[in-house]
Amino acid sequence: MDRRDFLKLSLSLSAMAFLDVPDQWSVSRAAAADSPVSPASLPYAKDALEPYISLRTLEFHFGKHYQAYIDNTRKLIVGTEYGGLSLKEIIQKSSGKPDQTAIFNNAAQSFNHEFFWKSMKSGGGGEPKGRIGQAIEKSFGSHAQFEKEFSEAALTQFGSGWAWLVQDGTALKVVKTANADTPMTRGWVPLLTLDVWEHAYYLDYQNRRGDYVRAYLDHLINWSFAESNLIE
Repeated sequence: MDRRDFLKLSLSLSAMAFLDVPDQWSVSRAAAADSPVSPASLPYAKDALEPYISLRTLEFHFGKHYQAYIDNTRKLIVGTEYGGLSLKEIIQKSSGKPDQTAIFNNAAQSFNHEFFWKSMKSGGGGEPKGRIGQAIEKSFGSHAQFEKEFSEAALTQFGSGWAWLVQDGTALKVVKTANADTPMTRGWVPLLTLDVWEHAYYLDYQNRRGDYVRAYLDHLINWSFAESNLIE
């Protein structure tokens, strides 16, 4: 198997992770119309984050991986107690229930990805100003310390998962979650996230996760979005 075939296969397999749903593309039109769960629009053009995240990566990541999670969430909740709920409500209601693992995984991954899209913008990154800058300074002592802790979380997440900046009461902190887990199940308010599943960066960075994390911190973080999530 050459590198191109390997990448195609790995992208396909990672899209199927945690789904456990037969006929993943056969969501009924009626069920889709009735569900409040619907795919979010990408908040920028697919080439807007280049050269740090390529058009090709977003075509796969947004158009296939994320869409698969949305499609399967909508299919799984048809005819259930989750049918009329939002993604956040589905996540909160299904969290910790072994018999609802597929629903939780797909709904949480849908939410995590939507949060990730909004956590980035063209011309982002660097040191924040305003309320979020003040909150970073108060909680971490400096922006450099925040970057150190965030990088460590992103680089030490073993396997697939997410690095987050969250609000815990009046303080900010950096946390990491594995697979589909999300901060809201622990009572934390998410402010920013970075997807460290391999499919998020492998086409652009291969095994150089550190370069991907550095590009996010220096050029992509949407600090305005983070500030909008702060709770007084």
